[in-house]
Amino acid sequence: MTAAPNTYFTGVDDLIRRFDAQDYLLDEGTATALFLALRLGRPLLLEGEPGVGKTTAVKALAAALGAPLVRLQCYEGLAADEALYDWNYQRQLLAVRLSEARGERLEEADLFTERFLLERPILRCVRHRGGLPPVLLIDEIDRADDEFEALLLEFLGEASVTVPELGTFVAEQAPIVVLTSNRSRDLHDALRRRCLYHWIDYPMPERAAAILRRTVPGATAALIASVTEFVSSARTLDLDKPPGVAESIDWLAALAALGAADLVPADALASLGALAKTPDDRTVLAEAVGEYPASGATG
Repeated sequence: MTAAPNTYFTGVDDLIRRFDAQDYLLDEGTATALFLALRLGRPLLLEGEPGVGKTTAVKALAAALGAPLVRLQCYEGLAADEALYDWNYQRQLLAVRLSEARGERLEEADLFTERFLLERPILRCVRHRGGLPPVLLIDEIDRADDEFEALLLEFLGEASVTVPELGTFVAEQAPIVVLTSNRSRDLHDALRRRCLYHWIDYPMPERAAAILRRTVPGATAALIASVTEFVSSARTLDLDKPPGVAESIDWLAALAALGAADLVPADALASLGALAKTPDDRTVLAEAVGEYPASGATG
């Protein structure tokens, strides 16, 4: 997919500043990847562990641009009739019955016209007219089947969708497309070649603390430091689902709601359901909490 160069952002610093206005603290690497994808008119594939902020970044992008956000949540079995387009079979059937009642006969071609076409997220973005192009979030592409990736290739490469009965629809303005993946499976090279790529890692402790401070303003500095340190160390443990930024925020908010001023075992254990997502992880994290100093990161 190619498009004329745009000036949505004057540079990487401008992009970071405008994300900051949306309460999203963007790191320079991700900001550069987004800026280049926008400037070059290319889809961007964001990969990273669950909970590092991939989906939230795309939402912040749409908000920063003031552009409509269209989200396609991927899952196993996702097909063209849910993602690209479908036909309004009820209206087609009604048209057939009305035609029969009038003693007329509808040809098959009469039933497959734009009148009966249902736009799903991708075709809706291709046919968007006027104003800023939409931001299309294809979320968790790794959850979809291999076959679905093949359905995306024409769209990702040419900003178009072919409907066999009607022909090919080409976008007047290429949508801003971001795909996310938790890398639960490998994606095909054909899809990767059509995208720019960026890996989002867990934030460094200083940035993680800044995110927590921004998101849970009622938390004390000591509690934020303690949660940041504990979560960072927890990711080195043998966990089924290491906690991401989202879980850190949830846990900090839960601790603050309990009135905790620092990370102490009683409050930490009581709120551990915000951090641990499996029984085994809860056991491992509970043991880690028991070994964590009561004074937290400042101790």
